[in-house]
Amino acid sequence: MILDLSADTPVLVVGAGIMGAGIAQVAAQAGHTVRIFDAREGAAESACARLATTLDGLAAKGKLDAEEAKRIAARVAPAATLDAAAGAELVVEAIVENPDAKRALFRDLEAVVGATCVLATNTSSISITALANGLKLPGRFVGMHFFNPVPLMKLVEVVSGLQTDAAVAQAIFELSRRWGKTPVLARSTPGFIVNRIARPYYAETLVLLQERAAEPAVIDACLRGAGFRMGPCEMMDLIGHDTNFAVTQSVFDANFGDKRYAPSLVQRELVDGGLLGRKTGRGFYVHPAAAPAVAAAPADVPTIASGSIVALHGKGVAVDRWASRLAEAGVPFEADSASRWNGLQTANGDLRLTDGRPAAQVATEEGIRELALFDRAVATNGGAPGTALAFSVSAGTSEAWREEAAQWLRIAGWSPQPVGDAPGLVVARTVAMLVNEACDAVLQGVCTPEGADLAMKLGVNYPQGPFEFLATWDAGAIAALLDRLDAHYRGERYRVSPELRQRAWVTPRQH
Repeated sequence: MILDLSADTPVLVVGAGIMGAGIAQVAAQAGHTVRIFDAREGAAESACARLATTLDGLAAKGKLDAEEAKRIAARVAPAATLDAAAGAELVVEAIVENPDAKRALFRDLEAVVGATCVLATNTSSISITALANGLKLPGRFVGMHFFNPVPLMKLVEVVSGLQTDAAVAQAIFELSRRWGKTPVLARSTPGFIVNRIARPYYAETLVLLQERAAEPAVIDACLRGAGFRMGPCEMMDLIGHDTNFAVTQSVFDANFGDKRYAPSLVQRELVDGGLLGRKTGRGFYVHPAAAPAVAAAPADVPTIASGSIVALHGKGVAVDRWASRLAEAGVPFEADSASRWNGLQTANGDLRLTDGRPAAQVATEEGIRELALFDRAVATNGGAPGTALAFSVSAGTSEAWREEAAQWLRIAGWSPQPVGDAPGLVVARTVAMLVNEACDAVLQGVCTPEGADLAMKLGVNYPQGPFEFLATWDAGAIAALLDRLDAHYRGERYRVSPELRQRAWVTPRQH
């Protein structure tokens, strides 16, 4: 198939909503003549008027030359009927997320467009292969998934179905670059890259909420402390629980009920109650009020009784911080970098990095009465002073050791957040599941590791991609943590990806 998707290529955008208007703006800014069609009377005209206002606003702020803003606006016009597609070499669909509606539209388009016209869909989760079913020329059909707001978000998932011509996908990839975007190639599977790999970010939080292990504000604070721009509860409130639940349900159904993608009763209740987040004024939080902040308090090294020993076990940011603070305070301590666990030990109790077991299980199996576990600090250098970090205690732990354990975490520079005795706490289990899901996506040929990292950082603003998280952790440790979660919950949800297992077998084990 011979393609010419240069700046002279006429573009038709079908759908005059937020996404369609954004796509039209990006195409026009790249030099294309653009027509917008919408079946709703007056919708295309309104979209063109809003776009002109937007461009004038950018010019007023000095982000765009005033004359250039007028030229861009002049390139965009409404189309009265689908017959406008006759002159287009690229049609981008951005209508309702309904497979029947989309298939009907593309059948109508095929009767109008020329043989070399590329047909692209902006679907976020519907199978490209399924949407191409019944088309006369399915090879020219491709996914072009933008992210909202289109003019600002850099990522475009270029998604190929089983019959998509490789030249078409490559042409759209290059076109996306010329439009100022960062494209990533993906194979059509449920959720593509971002909506698939992102599921655990929400799902693990919903499990913790259902088990009443922590409040939304605490979970959000801990994951913001890990470097994520927004916590999962904040993010779900922003997206809308109806939308987030529908995507989860779609991925779950498309994977034949795979428990890894199971929707949550917690979220379904919010949807059933109309508590959809910001759009309705209430979700996990009442809006427009911001999510509650968590307090952070500095701490001094406690007085250590004469003759008592503080022992540091293993390696890692927490051990390094404690060593530094103890040395500054002139407190003697022992250090065993080869220990099988990471953390701190005094005559009063153990404070250990979570390995995926609940504190009660660790205490029982290892005969420890006074035990607290702390979460994994994945932010650069463990995060800034006052960063929230989850910790839990075993059932038999005294209040005295609970308080002392929290004090030691403050000494290391964190703001300790007590949570219930949940396996893997908050950050460790969430990041482990993100890595695991990304490994499965790569194993199944959905994307490359580099594509997964790029997509998650650009599509949902993750601080690191899943394989970048993996590089700073350890495949064997992640697999072991997931195995313990799997043993605890006894289901399919936490099964280890064969790709991650292979990496664990061939990569030297770290602490």
